[in-house]
Amino acid sequence: MQGPSIYEKIRAAVSEIQSRSSIQPKIGMILGSGLGPIADQCTDAVKLNYSDIPYFHGTSVEGHAGKMILGNFEGVPVVFLQGRFHVYEGYPMEDVVLPTRVLCALGIETLILTNAAGGINTRFQPCDLMVIRDHINLMGNNPLKGPNLSELGPRFPDMTEAYDSKCIEILKNTAAEINLPLQEGVYAGVLGPTYETPAEVRMLRTLGADAVGMSTVPESIAANHLGVQVVGISAITNLAAGISHQKLTHEEVMESSELTAKKMTSLLKNAIPRLVHERGNE
Repeated sequence: MQGPSIYEKIRAAVSEIQSRSSIQPKIGMILGSGLGPIADQCTDAVKLNYSDIPYFHGTSVEGHAGKMILGNFEGVPVVFLQGRFHVYEGYPMEDVVLPTRVLCALGIETLILTNAAGGINTRFQPCDLMVIRDHINLMGNNPLKGPNLSELGPRFPDMTEAYDSKCIEILKNTAAEINLPLQEGVYAGVLGPTYETPAEVRMLRTLGADAVGMSTVPESIAANHLGVQVVGISAITNLAAGISHQKLTHEEVMESSELTAKKMTSLLKNAIPRLVHERGNE
């Protein structure tokens, strides 16, 4: 017997969420490793465990709480995901991007993707923030593989501007106004779960990557397919292998993410209202 289609799964999840909260979010945000506390700034918050939402899995990675939070952030209706699913956990790509598709189906105008990433650009330092200008998909997979779902988007979506240029400018201008240093660069998405070797980092730098991580790319593709504008921010939690001579650990990533979360909270508190009002009025 054939199971529910992707579209049916999305509709079931949206129906359950809307039965729990009347918030109609304009901004959706996926919070990467250690960045979950940003959602604590929400007021009038409704919190759902992923286990409460049809077809959502629990999370298995430290720093990913596995909760959806709907509320108001600086006066803007938002929906946050505290934690994401990764291909390296063994989930099929369809499951990895289901939460992204559900956020888009809730009616958001902008999706903010955040992640913890290793710095490849030698000018970067741990605890820097990098706005993502573009990405390189090195995961060997794509969430749109297989039959296209016309209800979601076209067979061959354009990715010329996978990260919305006007949203990037708003983030950069906001950061300058609050005197917050903000790097800009290209994010390389790899499968993981091993950290990269020094030789792989040299390869990634040659390819034009400034930071590397194990997420974000599938979510960006899925949201662009649905016609939702995307902006991405990487928390540079460590220097990639071969740049730093220290061995890499997830504990180091978590510790740096917690420090970087304070910077990201400050940036978002000032930028999110502008992403709605300035970007929405064009």
